[in-house]
Amino acid sequence: MTTKPAAGHDEARQVARKVAARIGFYVASCLIAVFFALPLLWLISAPFDSSPGFAVGFPEFTLSNFATLANNRYAMSSLVNSILLAAGTTVFVVVGAALASYALSRVRIPGRDALLYILLLLSSVVTGTAAMVPLYLLISEIGAGVHPSLGIDSRFAVMLVMAGGLLPAAIFMLKDFIDTIPKSYEESARVFGASPLRTLKDVVAPLIAPGLATITVWSVVNVWGNFLVPFILLRDPEKQPGAVLMQTMYTEAGQPNLALLGAFSLVYSLPVVVLYLFVARRYGFRFHGGIKS
Repeated sequence: MTTKPAAGHDEARQVARKVAARIGFYVASCLIAVFFALPLLWLISAPFDSSPGFAVGFPEFTLSNFATLANNRYAMSSLVNSILLAAGTTVFVVVGAALASYALSRVRIPGRDALLYILLLLSSVVTGTAAMVPLYLLISEIGAGVHPSLGIDSRFAVMLVMAGGLLPAAIFMLKDFIDTIPKSYEESARVFGASPLRTLKDVVAPLIAPGLATITVWSVVNVWGNFLVPFILLRDPEKQPGAVLMQTMYTEAGQPNLALLGAFSLVYSLPVVVLYLFVARRYGFRFHGGIKS
């Protein structure tokens, strides 16, 4: 007589627990969304506020902050420097990762997988901060012994250093795309006399276009926000990117100039956002190869 009510009571408890868990999940999701949305709201509102503060609020609309930014001697040139560094580093990373990942995917080398994982591990453990002293000494010696364009205060040297830090992870990611391409495609191209480079360019590259797009955006984002490497290796203010320029946007009292900093942050973030939207619309960031089974 008491079995059915007890069973019904247990089912009610289970339903209540599921409802409570679902409510807790939604509440936690909302709190996380608010946590990440507040900085974005500040970034959107502060540049148009005549007297911005650290709190997010409805701005007293003005465009004078952008006029002040335009009058800054180094603001626009730093954006150009950021574009040059990002573009040059990305070219090195994409080309180097495509060649290396294609070779690692198609050539049987003893210890190939172990080598790839070791490179990825070392690139994660030995971060830019830990490697800056030996890198600085290395770049100084190269500039003094080889050519000044490869030494301190050289954009090309900064590109090489940042590309070297990004290449292991880029090779690791791009190799997964190439592994999904059937070798019969490349064999057909070789039958008609295509060289390995021609096969990579005309056969493999179009099939791994989503992977190349992912590597491109990933490289640009990493270079765009990199402060330490250009700060240490570039001494000339005319060559420093926007990530380094931001540290100079302070008032005479040593407080951050929120009006100038907000306007510059908004302008500085637009190229990366536009690139992301363009590539996402074109390729969709599919994290798999170009051939579907």
